[in-house]
Amino acid sequence: QVQLVESGGGLVQPGGSLRLSCVVSGFPFIKYSMSWARRAPGKELEYIGRISRDGKYTEYADSVKGRFTISRDNDKDTVYLQMNNLQPGDTAVYYCAKYISWTSPPGQGTQVTVSS
Repeated sequence: QVQLVESGGGLVQPGGSLRLSCVVSGFPFIKYSMSWARRAPGKELEYIGRISRDGKYTEYADSVKGRFTISRDNDKDTVYLQMNNLQPGDTAVYYCAKYISWTSPPGQGTQVTVSS
């Protein structure tokens, strides 16, 4: 059974940071590039970025480039999203998924709210 469990969200002030985690089970994590996406209230799912299987290659959407960093620990079957200088526009539910199916994240996501 494939499971991706996101955690680490919360309420943060503008300019703050959060680190999200996504623990994976039910498939060989090391064989897949992984991605993060988000859905803001009333908006479509937005691609944030991805990381290669070995963690050496990453790419990011322009909206988060320079502020967000994706990493992974293949020993722990976990992918991370470090988010710095968060802004109100980053408020959304954040999801992880295999890159090949990032448009259909299977998990519940984790809520990030940026507000003063």
